[in-house]
Amino acid sequence: MKENFDVVIVGGGMVGAAVACGLGGSSLKVAVIEQQMPEPFSSEQPHDLRVSALSIASRKILEAVGAWQGVIDRRSCPFRRMRVWETTGDTEFSSNDINYSELGHIVENRVTQLALLERLQEFSNIELLCPVQIKKMEYSENLSELQLEDGRCLTARVLVAADGGQSKVRQTVGLGVTSWDYQQQAMVLYIETENPQQDITWQRFVPTGPQAFLPLTGSYGSIVWYNSADEVRRLKKLDKEQLKQELQNSFPKCLGPVKAILGVASFPLKRQHAQKYVKTGVVLVGDAAHMINPLAGQGVNIGLLDAAALVQVLLEANAKNQDIAKLSILKRYEKMRRFENLKMMTVMDAFYRIFSNEILPLKLVRNLGLGLAERVKPAKNKVMRMAMGLDGELPKLAKGQRIL
Repeated sequence: MKENFDVVIVGGGMVGAAVACGLGGSSLKVAVIEQQMPEPFSSEQPHDLRVSALSIASRKILEAVGAWQGVIDRRSCPFRRMRVWETTGDTEFSSNDINYSELGHIVENRVTQLALLERLQEFSNIELLCPVQIKKMEYSENLSELQLEDGRCLTARVLVAADGGQSKVRQTVGLGVTSWDYQQQAMVLYIETENPQQDITWQRFVPTGPQAFLPLTGSYGSIVWYNSADEVRRLKKLDKEQLKQELQNSFPKCLGPVKAILGVASFPLKRQHAQKYVKTGVVLVGDAAHMINPLAGQGVNIGLLDAAALVQVLLEANAKNQDIAKLSILKRYEKMRRFENLKMMTVMDAFYRIFSNEILPLKLVRNLGLGLAERVKPAKNKVMRMAMGLDGELPKLAKGQRIL
């Protein structure tokens, strides 16, 4: 027997779960398909390696869908300052300059996902199907059909692809991507420092690639170390004490003494963008639509903005009794998000390329630019507001506004 849904979201990660929560309490019948529940959270556990710098806009979205309390009840680290420097150019951003209490929060991805999954289960119009695998997927402009490994069969008026960069939904419906790999990898290290909890995130540019620090609760932090694939492989083969010594030798003194390296992972850097975000009855969100250089930590933030925009489009169309699967309706979402995402991807890509070479004229320009940014307050504050998700074309939820 087929179970009919208005919206089926494939992927219960942060972005997919945010879409579901945003649709919670509406007249739309929603299903969320997720392969595996995240591990339960305990404050006694070490921090996860996978963390994100959630912007003010992301916090507002999570507040609007009722999930932010679940985040702060678990664990998060606010940061109030952000420093960027190279050689002589140096600028520091402070939330005080624009009258905010913080620039954002460093939050473990699992914490955000758990808070959203917890929230979506409070809505009677949402069904979470987890753990479950999709056995077969058939796309139709009228009604898509999904057969699950547990024998259930679902139909969807709108199929939402929130299943990551290798999206099976995107591949099934034939939405193409443009992508390329950067010639670097990012190594992530979870460390314990001699310093107490910090309120600053910083990034330094060196010839081998950026070095970044994200503060976590207590005397812990997350290091992101960009380097060539060969060098990352070499570093990962070292024992923890040898790697700690390499870290201390390579990173600036403001890191402070490292007591221990508690976890290490790495991933290749890749840019990918779907050529279209929508077809009749299908929508791409988050990594299924775009993968961005992690340089400024904007991947999760633009994914949550996708979620907020899609929720707005679907709820506004549904309130007017319009067909939510219609291409002209879904294109409203694409219009809201594709150019904004492309703009952010292009800026991050240009930033990465400008700072990732040793051509002397470019070195002079970028150092001059950082120096000017420190002295020209209006421009500096504009950059800060953009990073916080406070400027640009934002969905209503990201501005703390009600949709209906």
